[in-house]
Amino acid sequence: MNPTPVGALLLCRAEPAAVGPAAHLMREHQLLAPAGQRWSVLVPEGKPWLDGGEPVDRVLAGWAVALAVAANWPVLALWWDGDRAGFTLASGFRRPVGYTWLADGTPVGEDEAMRTFAARLGLDPVLDLQALEPLARPDPGADGRARLLGLIAVLARTGLALPAGLSPGEPADRLRSVARELGAETVEWSGWRDAVRAELHAVEEGRLGRWLRGPRARLLGAAQLAAGVPLLAWGFARRPAGLGWAAAGAVLVANGALSLVYDRVRREPGASAGTGQRGGSIEAG
Repeated sequence: MNPTPVGALLLCRAEPAAVGPAAHLMREHQLLAPAGQRWSVLVPEGKPWLDGGEPVDRVLAGWAVALAVAANWPVLALWWDGDRAGFTLASGFRRPVGYTWLADGTPVGEDEAMRTFAARLGLDPVLDLQALEPLARPDPGADGRARLLGLIAVLARTGLALPAGLSPGEPADRLRSVARELGAETVEWSGWRDAVRAELHAVEEGRLGRWLRGPRARLLGAAQLAAGVPLLAWGFARRPAGLGWAAAGAVLVANGALSLVYDRVRREPGASAGTGQRGGSIEAG
């Protein structure tokens, strides 16, 4: 088998309108496109696994965690290089779950990971799990790319439909080119003011909207800060290998701080005029 080019995709179980605001907080240039019913795909524009020397699986794991803690939907990172292929699933504050195959398709993950993966995505515990189990068994006719395609085929039952050309095994440059041809939205860091507005929009539109004010909001914000500060420090202390986790810590810190600020702003007189003007009160400060 020929060496597989290095590449990666981030699959989010949410519409692009919900993914965009959360993705802005990562401070990484990405291309965002719809990928079926209630699925979106993010294509990295950079290649930090080459520039920083950190393996692609660690970079993607950090990004997946960063996105998952910023939102209330799961994030599935797919990655591949010349030696291996695999995935990492992040969901909220839970420990990420992943699986790895060698380039020739040899499974080197744990069977329990597939069961946890199915449970966290709400897949059918019988039919879908039966379809996933062969991916963890030896198969001389399936290489690493075929394993990831098999995983995507199972997820198609949940509405996932990757756009043509955005598939595992393609080099990063090819993925970016295809995404641009599809008219994918560019997601990039545009400053803290826009990040605040994007974060408030993402939270208000999600199921966690009821946590925006009051004791719950303050408790959630404090918990995110308590988890994010040590993770951010740990990641920077071990750079470049820990930069992916530093990104996750930065998102936690940003989320926690924004939760506390927003709760305070909304408790001030006149703040109940409505949330239709996103971030208006903060901008006035």
